[in-house]
Amino acid sequence: MSILREDVTAESLNQGGKDCLPGFLGAEMLDLKQNTLTSRMSLRPFHFAIHGYLHAASIVALADTTCGNATIAHLPKGATGFTTIELKSNHISTVHEGGIACIATAQHLGRSTHVWDAVVTDEATGKKIAIFRCTQMILWPKN
Repeated sequence: MSILREDVTAESLNQGGKDCLPGFLGAEMLDLKQNTLTSRMSLRPFHFAIHGYLHAASIVALADTTCGNATIAHLPKGATGFTTIELKSNHISTVHEGGIACIATAQHLGRSTHVWDAVVTDEATGKKIAIFRCTQMILWPKN
């Protein structure tokens, strides 16, 4: 089982992502604990599709970032990183303004793979917007 690393915090994850896609989109990691990470994102016009609905890629970006950051925080000792090998999302609803929230929860924290589930909700109402699952392959140094 992977244990939460002491050297990773929500703040360090935010700092690390500030010049990457999560920073551009405004994804903010909030609370990191063993087996969970919560996040949020204030919605801006660029998060929406041409028809006015929240773009699925915006939702997936928040969920995938949250799960990926949670993986970083739970990497086994000696691992060098991870890569996503599968992701799936079901989109149930949408929002037109405000913000969205996400909670990622570990389903499996193994030596070679992690599986994370995430639920994305309307930040104001708590209404479920999407369900997301990803599998991460843990990377190890080459001998």
